[in-house]
Amino acid sequence: MFSNITMKSTYIEQTQEPYAAYLAIDWADEKHDFALQVPGQTKKETGTLEQKPEAIGAWMAQLRERFGGKQIAVGVEQSRGALIHALLNYDFIVIYPLHPLTVSNFREAFKFSGVKSDPLDTKQILEILTKHRELLRPLNPDTEETRLLARLVEDRRKMVDQRTSHIEALGAALKEYYPQALEVLSGNLSSRLACDFLTKWPAFESFQHAKPSTIKRFFYGHNVRSPQVIEKVLKVAQNAKALTTDLAIVESGRHLAQSYAQMISTLNPIIEDYEERIQSLFNAHPEAYLFNKLPGAGPAMAPRLLAFFGTDRSRYQTAQNVQSFSGVAPTTRTSGNSSYIYMRRACPKFERQTFHEFSRLSVRTSQWAANYVKYYTDKGKSYQTIIRALAFKWIRILFRCWKNQTPYNEEHYMATLIKRGSIFATLHLKTPKHAKSS
Repeated sequence: MFSNITMKSTYIEQTQEPYAAYLAIDWADEKHDFALQVPGQTKKETGTLEQKPEAIGAWMAQLRERFGGKQIAVGVEQSRGALIHALLNYDFIVIYPLHPLTVSNFREAFKFSGVKSDPLDTKQILEILTKHRELLRPLNPDTEETRLLARLVEDRRKMVDQRTSHIEALGAALKEYYPQALEVLSGNLSSRLACDFLTKWPAFESFQHAKPSTIKRFFYGHNVRSPQVIEKVLKVAQNAKALTTDLAIVESGRHLAQSYAQMISTLNPIIEDYEERIQSLFNAHPEAYLFNKLPGAGPAMAPRLLAFFGTDRSRYQTAQNVQSFSGVAPTTRTSGNSSYIYMRRACPKFERQTFHEFSRLSVRTSQWAANYVKYYTDKGKSYQTIIRALAFKWIRILFRCWKNQTPYNEEHYMATLIKRGSIFATLHLKTPKHAKSS
């Protein structure tokens, strides 16, 4: 009788099991240890995974196929932002972030030597996940439109990066055999004008022999009608001399330049299509009002910030969570009496780049941000160091606006800084030293 009750109880637990498997991952710099357990089985599978996006993608595909797309619970330390960011791309993964102290205290409680080892961490994470899951909070995926926006803004950036690499390569190629093109195009190699120019006149000799009327007609057709610009272009065609007449250099350079120009020309409408779709999604998003008037954000940065924060306000409990997850907050390592501060390497690079770029752009229209840069520039700090520190401050502001669902107000924030007597609010009111001397 007792045996039958026990068997029945076990059967009910198994049928109510919400996950097809439990997975614990311990993130490291070069490889990640993992431990996997299937409900109803005592055997634990262990292994390592390379720190490569393609390796994670292939592994996730195997897990999806193996468990038929059923949900898998994954336990990971919440400070491992890069890993969490990668796993959020898979709809069958349910992430349970664990506070690093939870794993550390659990290890110390059951291993009295206090020695840390990564394989042991995975077993401890797995044990916490399987036996104490009711004490953990899963990381809920954001809304469909937010996740789509997040993917589109990142994909757009990939296209932009590809175009940038082609532009740089095109510029290098032109410097070797056709520097006059750089002068005529004013260094702008991403425009339709530049691509069409190099298609029509791929070498200086062909451009030099073109009739002035043909050149004028070409530039007029690309909405360039400034008499000064046209005169400058005609002077280059008439007076400049070829850098080289070596057929090997000119012929190879021509093919290479036209190839890059064609690739840039192909990417331009693709990027424009991304931007139109992103803008449409952003305008229709219910929380766009929190980001569309941020100083310096613009049509590219505002959607990226919205995609990062999303709509789930339980995802980040403090601004420090955002600073650590995005990699903006540095990490400190101590050894004996020494303490070292390092830039956080294990983080989603795109998110860190988003905050750095937004901080740099905010300096143009935010008075306190401009004061911040000026103050620390005068103290001899490097520009990149200042921008990273500025991003750290902006995250605190953005987090509070996002958490309270209150749009940022530059005038209100400046008034608060003035009330506190902050140097970053009053710096612009002081007379610069060079003005006094004049």
